[in-house]
Amino acid sequence: MNATARNAYMGQMVATASPARLLVMLFDRLVLDINRGIEAQEAGDREAANTNLIHAQEIVLELRSSLKLDAWEGAERLASLYAWLHSELVRANISKDVELTRGCLKIAEPLAEAWREAAQLSLAG
Repeated sequence: MNATARNAYMGQMVATASPARLLVMLFDRLVLDINRGIEAQEAGDREAANTNLIHAQEIVLELRSSLKLDAWEGAERLASLYAWLHSELVRANISKDVELTRGCLKIAEPLAEAWREAAQLSLAG
């Protein structure tokens, strides 16, 4: 699939996705970006690491800004976790520290799984 067709497909997929599916897509991309950042850091490719980690930071900012703090009891704590994750991604990128980046992945992966399960439950219920 060429880039134009892929972009059109992805745009259509995002435009028609439910809010729960969009959240899962964001988390899937966050995990992918962090993994790519780790691979690039290990390979010494600073430009690729920077690109992927900045995109991961942007995703976390989007997750934080879309969080409705008054919607549920744990929202404030989740907002704090997002803020911390963002700052760690920035620190990992600036310092080029692959261990910090791996630490971010250890937080992002379980969050992604939790949101994936929540989305499945919302579809079943």
